[in-house]
Amino acid sequence: MKYETVIGLEVHAQLLTDSKLFCGCSTRFGADPNAQTCQICLGMPGVLPVLNKKAVLYAIKMALAVDCAVNCKSVFARKNYFYPDLPKGYQISQYDEPLARAGFLEIETEEKKKRIGITRVHMEEDAGKLLHGETPEEKDFSFVDLNRTGVPLIEIVSEPDIRTPDEAVAYLKSLRDILVYLEICDGNMQEGSLRCDGNVSIRPFGETKLGVKTELKNMNSFKFLKDALAYEILRQTEVIENGESIIQETRLFDPSTGKTRGMRAKEEAHDYRYFPEPDLLPITVTEEEIEDIRKKLPELPAQKKERLMKEYSIPPYDAGVLVSSRKLAQFYEDTVKLFNEPKTAANWVMGDYLRLLNERPGDAANVTPGKLAELLRMIKDGAISGKTAKDVFEEMFKTGRDAGEIVREKGLTQISDAGELAGIVEAVIGKNPSEVEKYRAGNQKLLGFFVGEVMKQTKGQANPGMVSELIRKRLATG
Repeated sequence: MKYETVIGLEVHAQLLTDSKLFCGCSTRFGADPNAQTCQICLGMPGVLPVLNKKAVLYAIKMALAVDCAVNCKSVFARKNYFYPDLPKGYQISQYDEPLARAGFLEIETEEKKKRIGITRVHMEEDAGKLLHGETPEEKDFSFVDLNRTGVPLIEIVSEPDIRTPDEAVAYLKSLRDILVYLEICDGNMQEGSLRCDGNVSIRPFGETKLGVKTELKNMNSFKFLKDALAYEILRQTEVIENGESIIQETRLFDPSTGKTRGMRAKEEAHDYRYFPEPDLLPITVTEEEIEDIRKKLPELPAQKKERLMKEYSIPPYDAGVLVSSRKLAQFYEDTVKLFNEPKTAANWVMGDYLRLLNERPGDAANVTPGKLAELLRMIKDGAISGKTAKDVFEEMFKTGRDAGEIVREKGLTQISDAGELAGIVEAVIGKNPSEVEKYRAGNQKLLGFFVGEVMKQTKGQANPGMVSELIRKRLATG
């Protein structure tokens, strides 16, 4: 490893407002092409933008969540460039007076925790989207859909503190979790609500000067980000090892090949001819307003994870899974309030509940924390076995019925009567004399065979712990 990798990420997050940043058009995803446009987002002459106040509030929330200093005054600027999806010929963004500066985010990888600096958080409008022809008749054409034009974005720009693709993925995941927790972005990378550009360069170890960087554009999945960075690091290393020079450029990642390819020479800031947007006043916010927003922030994922570990004595992995969504964490805590065995509750929420939630999200309301707590109490009390409980839980998720009702209707109550089980154990032992001899000769693993036979006889309703104990005593007595 002769070279050190230096990575900085620019993350674009669409804000969950009902209307666009400067007009009243809907931001709903999936509408027919160009159905959600007006004179303002189409860039018609003579129209004037009007700022969406909710978008500003959301942007400030995110800035505070990553410990940025929010500026009491920030200014919109025109970023001038030509592209077919940019009808005005410029993008309204922020440049030298952004909304917020100088924050950080703690990330956690398998190896360590690390602080990644955040240079700035600023607001801007999204561009449109080019749709490339797929049929033989259309393959030589591209079509433009301007529904996305003007959707409010925040851009979160990191310091060049990231050193590996794994750190980059951990950073992006942490940002996504915060955005979703704040309920200001849905984090849907497939739909383009969250996108990432990566600036990557390499330099000899010990060198402090940054190498020539390339920018990887519009990566919309964690896997693509990791693969694109890994390939680009390898490519740059080979270029330098061959005695050639890295060209500063914008590159695209092709998931089908796992490689990046050149797109265009990388522009410098002066190429965009930034100047203050003449049709918009500066954003002004008081210190009192900033503090009021800060006080109303919810508990964020990292804070919640530490609290769950401390309060419920659950492992870091469990806490990490449970805080992956705000609703999941709340479901878990509400369950523990009603069934005070945190680890057992965590296993069920992370396992069967989360599996069914992913498979059938529309049925999520059928199972409440109270219904899950009732099921867990029935297992603890010996009313049903753990195996039976899983089947009951599936039925609960499907129908919304209570565990007790399902168990009574289907006759699933666990058999815990010692006399009844002793008779079944005796019958199983009598039918398997050769296995009895092997067990008594030292093959203790056959205990599982006998337990399994009893469970078959009782259709899974026998108390397995009681069955094991009865079999041990019976076989020990001869």
